[in-house]
Amino acid sequence: MKTISSVVEDYIKNKPFLLSALSQGIINLTSLSRNILPELEAELGKEVKQGAVVMALKRLSVDLDFRTNHKILKVLKNIGEITVRSSLTDYTFLISDSILAKQAELIKELNKNKEAFYTSSRGVNETNIVVSNSMNRLVESIFVGEKLTQKTEGLSSITVKLPEENIIVPGIYYFIFQRLAWEGIVLNEVISTTNEFTILVNDEQIDSAFRIIKDLKTMK
Repeated sequence: MKTISSVVEDYIKNKPFLLSALSQGIINLTSLSRNILPELEAELGKEVKQGAVVMALKRLSVDLDFRTNHKILKVLKNIGEITVRSSLTDYTFLISDSILAKQAELIKELNKNKEAFYTSSRGVNETNIVVSNSMNRLVESIFVGEKLTQKTEGLSSITVKLPEENIIVPGIYYFIFQRLAWEGIVLNEVISTTNEFTILVNDEQIDSAFRIIKDLKTMK
């Protein structure tokens, strides 16, 4: 059986930015309840008192405050090294029978240049390769004949070392990426391992992105 509390929670959870604002206590609950009242009544099939919605929102905000501000922020305060790199190029190739062999050849050549940056990820249909701009000619010579679907230059990366507990606390990545989205940061790529992740952004946005991530360590 649907209750006012359950319907309110479902409504809020389906609106990520509203969810975060509610958890931070920056929304007027009376105004919010008035705005969502018609939709809640339609869902429940009966008249609902505004005061009951306000109470449901208060209980939900307290619960969200614990789940978000206590657990997630505790992890973010322990963010480790933040590494910034510039002058990067992002390549996307369609997967083929020969793509792995060419990646192996590229890695072999890159091992001769310890200063060069390289990372990659593989999806179902595409392989992504990110390298220092100085390695562009090498990549394009090795991958000649492969289907290049995208090449983006003028990129910078931020690599963030996360504490080990990031894998047991839900919402870490959401919390970080939400704040980047709020500031209009466009993520060209996201590449992650168990305890670190790397984002690629345009050179023009790297300073803002770094500031946002750095400030996460001091949020209260």
